Amino acid sequence: MVRTQPAILIADDHSMIRKGLKLYLQLSLNYSDISEAGTCSELMNELVKRKYTHLVLDLILSDGSALEVIPNIRRVYPDLHIMIFSMQPPEVYGEALRTYGIQYYLSKTAGEEDIIQALQRFIENQSLKKANGGILQSENPFSALAPRELEILHYVLKGIGTKQIAETLSLKMSTISTLKTRIFEKTNAGNIKELIELASLYNVNY
Repeated sequence: MVRTQPAILIADDHSMIRKGLKLYLQLSLNYSDISEAGTCSELMNELVKRKYTHLVLDLILSDGSALEVIPNIRRVYPDLHIMIFSMQPPEVYGEALRTYGIQYYLSKTAGEEDIIQALQRFIENQSLKKANGGILQSENPFSALAPRELEILHYVLKGIGTKQIAETLSLKMSTISTLKTRIFEKTNAGNIKELIELASLYNVNY
């Protein structure tokens, strides 16, 4: 019986990672229908072009956070299977990802064998083992942040001001200010320097 080929889209802002994942999928797992996207814009354009079955997605793309587009992706493509493949700590984004029904998380620091096994289980729609890619929980202070707060965090850590964040996300400045206040309260950071140090301590990249 011929196996139906899934249509896989890899979205990552690093070309070498996209090419490497593509080779894993082609050579180790014999999947051939694989496309790539390097930005949030390219990702959304690719999804419009055709029907994909699986999306392997980094959390931070060159033109923004994937959390900005995931809600729309979930709304328009509810049947699309999504795996997060990222350097970001899973415990930080776990709750936000579960909000959108995303249970697959694979760390870029995983070994080759773990990556291949996790990709295979994901594409075959099997549950992931925690050791390979399940979304974990911990005492990480950033894990308390809501999805929108995590979006704002990405910009705050990059030193982007309230006005520019509001314009980028099409939100009111007062809304951004409120969300920033919540971020500092939930992480117990007294100022931006402490927030950056905390992000560095817990490996939250931006």
